[in-house]
Amino acid sequence: MLKQLNNIEEFNEYLEGREVEASFEVIKNTQDIINKVKKEKDKALLTLTEKFDGVKLDNIKVSEKEIEEAYNLVDKKFLNAMENAKENIVEFHEKQKQKGYEILREDNVYLGQRVIPIEKVGVYVPGGTAAYPSSVLMNVIPAKIAGVKKIVMTTPPNKDGKVNPYILATAKLVGVDVIYKVGGAQAIAALAYGSETVEKVDKIVGPGNTYVANAKRLVYGKVDIDMIAGPSEILVIADENADPRYVASDLISQAEHDENASSILLTTSYELLDKVNKELKKQADVLERKDIILKSLKSYGVSMVLDSIEKCIEVSNQIAPEHLELMVENPKLYLDSVTNAGSVFLGYMTCESIGDYYGGTNHVLPTNGTARFYSALNVDNFTKKSSYLHYSKEALEKVADDIINIANHEGLTGHANSVKVRVKK
Repeated sequence: MLKQLNNIEEFNEYLEGREVEASFEVIKNTQDIINKVKKEKDKALLTLTEKFDGVKLDNIKVSEKEIEEAYNLVDKKFLNAMENAKENIVEFHEKQKQKGYEILREDNVYLGQRVIPIEKVGVYVPGGTAAYPSSVLMNVIPAKIAGVKKIVMTTPPNKDGKVNPYILATAKLVGVDVIYKVGGAQAIAALAYGSETVEKVDKIVGPGNTYVANAKRLVYGKVDIDMIAGPSEILVIADENADPRYVASDLISQAEHDENASSILLTTSYELLDKVNKELKKQADVLERKDIILKSLKSYGVSMVLDSIEKCIEVSNQIAPEHLELMVENPKLYLDSVTNAGSVFLGYMTCESIGDYYGGTNHVLPTNGTARFYSALNVDNFTKKSSYLHYSKEALEKVADDIINIANHEGLTGHANSVKVRVKK
């Protein structure tokens, strides 16, 4: 089931084969949508919603009545589960809050840094058949903890013109301020440039299809974005004691996302690999998304048997996976060796699904090798840092020659002059 690779060169070829660039047509169509929204605003949003979502709307704003109806409609056990998940996510992200600082020097010199929340954030949430209420928790809670003043959400409507009730109920649970029934690249354009109804924001976060991802890329600079997410991926490092049922189920949990999702197994045991391959077929056969799972595993399911767990981690660090599972004895002993991974799941019982929904860590993670330089979504992503500085006349007189010297060496005599006029040099 998993294609077995024999060396790191073959792994590098596999990784290069996963790099998917948007076609010229997709980029052009995305830019056309953005331009249309910039020009026609609400009219474009309504027209494009009818075109792409198959529903004619009179108003794209979700009413308070619709939100209340959704909240009362959804399964109460679901709400209870989301409330419990919310508590865990809040607990974890509260620890990420940063404070400013101030340095005091002689002669009434002081300087410091302030941590300031971003004022307005837009959260994109996929809708329809691919509705992910957990995405609301993961994107909104860090923003709330950071102190963002206004959080708006966009999500596409169903064919009946309504928004998935579980998404609306979760949005109410975490305190989203405004919700709009609009999806795709047009939603990203509206958040970036505004319309008569949609208020433009300062940052856009949230997952989406290739049009959403490319729209985020194209509006970056006008607004900030979280990251450009690619297909989901998991890498499992398993020793000979790992349960092949667990390993297979976790590889499948990523494969069911998308035909382009990547499932990788690195192990020290040929026997385990053989058992995992048998389990993959057995488990996939009884799951609803069997066809997607099998296509994903056929295209992007790979394995390698290595001499040691240390060697497995070395290879994993080159791959920089979105999700890394250490299904080994004493997994925490290896944690410091992991330098490139979006999130790490330790031990035989810690399935990645816990992190996706409930444990408290964020599930918005860097993909496609970008864990080499990107982090999971966090509170810091919703703040900016601004420095301040104060010098007295006495303090400036003592250091004026140094500043003038540096400015003159850079050929910026105007900079030097701004010091001279204050100290009469």
